[in-house]
Amino acid sequence: MNNHPFTYMKKRVLIYLFTLGLSLLAINTYAQVPDSTWGVDFENYPTFKFKGLFQSRFTTSLPKDVDVTGLHHSEGKLTSNAFSIKYMRVQVQAAISKRTEVVALVNLADFKNDPKTRVLENAYIKYSFGPYLGITAGQFRPWFGIEETYPVDIIKSLDWSNQYSEFGKNGWTSFQLGISAGGVAEIGNMPFQYALSIVNGNGKNQIQDNNSGKQYLARTVAMVSKKYKVNLGANAGVGSAPAGQVWAWGVDATSTIPLSPKWSFDVQVEGKQAINHALYSATENPSELIDYRMRGVYVLPNFRYDIKYKNLTSIEASCRYEYFDNNFHLNSNPRQTYTPMVGLEFLKNYGARIQLGLQIDRYKHQISNTTTYNGNLFIIQVQSRL
Repeated sequence: MNNHPFTYMKKRVLIYLFTLGLSLLAINTYAQVPDSTWGVDFENYPTFKFKGLFQSRFTTSLPKDVDVTGLHHSEGKLTSNAFSIKYMRVQVQAAISKRTEVVALVNLADFKNDPKTRVLENAYIKYSFGPYLGITAGQFRPWFGIEETYPVDIIKSLDWSNQYSEFGKNGWTSFQLGISAGGVAEIGNMPFQYALSIVNGNGKNQIQDNNSGKQYLARTVAMVSKKYKVNLGANAGVGSAPAGQVWAWGVDATSTIPLSPKWSFDVQVEGKQAINHALYSATENPSELIDYRMRGVYVLPNFRYDIKYKNLTSIEASCRYEYFDNNFHLNSNPRQTYTPMVGLEFLKNYGARIQLGLQIDRYKHQISNTTTYNGNLFIIQVQSRL
């Protein structure tokens, strides 16, 4: 890594200029808002909203030599089935003024692991100048793809994609510490969403950053068709990690097509590529950082039938196909994952849900006694919003 003083000063100046730009944009935008809340009586604030999510599953590994975590065992006993609690989330959302809110989200199920870098998920303050601009600071999920826009209880599959998890380890997705600006605007008659973020890039609940550099993320989504809800997204990011200079990019598309008054079809397609600096840092005697690159793509079609029979709201059927390679340039071993699922939605807005499905993993090269091994998991998952 280049440690020349001038290079270091340039990085610091870029960070200061970017942050100053956000501040000036905020000040300028505020001046254009006629219904300012300054000087207004806040006797109705704060107000609070409490939410939650319970999600539990029963998992069975179908191959006799692979356990429920996907680990292959060439000999000895293994655990082939298990009950588990994946999420027990509790959220409080406090509106402390007309434009300001503070959000805290914890996952109590994470106490089963080492809670040092877990449990606390969201912890941020957001000031909204209007639909076109909001400033968020704290710990949150920066926008860098489709999955950041969905809560876990309404994703159209059993779990997050493999690329989402790996990009989270590299600081581009999942919960990160930083600041973000975003909103909705229009170009001509076409609305679009945007988000600009600066994050530490070393995950959630860290005492401090693991280097002086930051990761800069940008996302924009163009809403090109209202009738079929076609959205086209693009993501780009650059930054500095302990391993060196890093980058990432991605594109995605979503659409919802009504087939009849009760039937609808929606689809998600997403592809990303980035330097895998997490793998580089975990490798003994690594080669050049640029050699460690990851890429992936997935397609998630979903059919929905709005049955609305008593408490049963809808029936959904999906099958996500994902191709992901976490080191395609230096040591390629792609993982292909098929996730067929049937879901029953009860009450309104996914108030309760039962899902049945399979997770089928296929590797180009299997490695015995590791999780890099072909496996088939049968999963029954139940969840409820609180």
